[in-house]
Amino acid sequence: MTNTFKSGLVQLGAWLRGEISGEGTNDAELLSAAEAQNRWFVREFVALAMTANGEMLQEKLLNRWLSAYPELEETRETKRVGLILAGNLPMVGWHDVLCVLISGHHAVIKCSSNDQLLIPAAIRALENFCGTSLSDRVSFVTGTMQDVDAVIATGSGNSNRYFDYYFRDIPKVLRSQRTSVAFLTGGESEEDLRRLGNDIFQYYGLGCRNVTKLFLPRSFDLDRLFGVWVEWGHVALNNKYANNYDYHKAVWLLNQHALIENGFILLKEDLQWVSPVGTLFYEFYDSAESVRERIHAAASELQCVVTGDSEGLGIDSVSVVNFGETQCPAPWDYADGVDTMSFLLELSSSPIAQ
Repeated sequence: MTNTFKSGLVQLGAWLRGEISGEGTNDAELLSAAEAQNRWFVREFVALAMTANGEMLQEKLLNRWLSAYPELEETRETKRVGLILAGNLPMVGWHDVLCVLISGHHAVIKCSSNDQLLIPAAIRALENFCGTSLSDRVSFVTGTMQDVDAVIATGSGNSNRYFDYYFRDIPKVLRSQRTSVAFLTGGESEEDLRRLGNDIFQYYGLGCRNVTKLFLPRSFDLDRLFGVWVEWGHVALNNKYANNYDYHKAVWLLNQHALIENGFILLKEDLQWVSPVGTLFYEFYDSAESVRERIHAAASELQCVVTGDSEGLGIDSVSVVNFGETQCPAPWDYADGVDTMSFLLELSSSPIAQ
């Protein structure tokens, strides 16, 4: 990776974080256009996603991340890597794009129909900071992905079965839909619970790092949650979110399920992991050991576990983060635990002789 390109990435980080007047998260036109294309992408959450991606490009973090890959200093054969991006969150596939560019490959990007503006805007900004076109490093495609040497794709179980067959002859990383859970001991502070609200409500709960399930001690007072989450009542102003809330409330009440609600979130005791939008599942436990066993058994379905007691829980099969940190992964916090950079470097494992 050249010094010019690295410098461009650092400047792009500032652009994403809104540190340049009228650009990036300060570009009202870009944020409005993204929201007009996808009503889940309200300006607040678009800016939040851009800022989180920009944090990864702070020079110290970038240096720490890339220092684990000395192979990046070698000149390698360029491969065309297809990226089939999801569209559940703003810029959700950006980290894959970043990895492909840094590893020296050509990114062949298929954006989700729900998010076609933000990543192309970031690429244009990067070109500006690098002072050169990236047309030989990046291309955007629609329709069927063809003429690629490897692929990274995110989709549902059905989509991944199709991807697995269609790309059966090339190296691939197929990411499934996952979710995140929280383990509470009952000793959490009000601030801990407030920060947990970020893990649940940011992006309307649509991301794999959003918490959709709580593990609670039997003595836990659920009213404590409603008291500190009142600041998130505005999510119900989104028609899509409100429709989900109303629908599941009607269905569950019709089926005589016991519910706890506050007007913008439905809490339901349930053994399942993934709660629908507008709802949150919870499960009482008698011992941390029982929760540990449940999480270990479902590790392939989980992205991360939120807790203030990581030592007491003792989980090593799933990434563990503190309250409020699910949507702020470091660049080395790879989705599904798959080291994307190593995968990309292995595509051309032998450096080109100089």
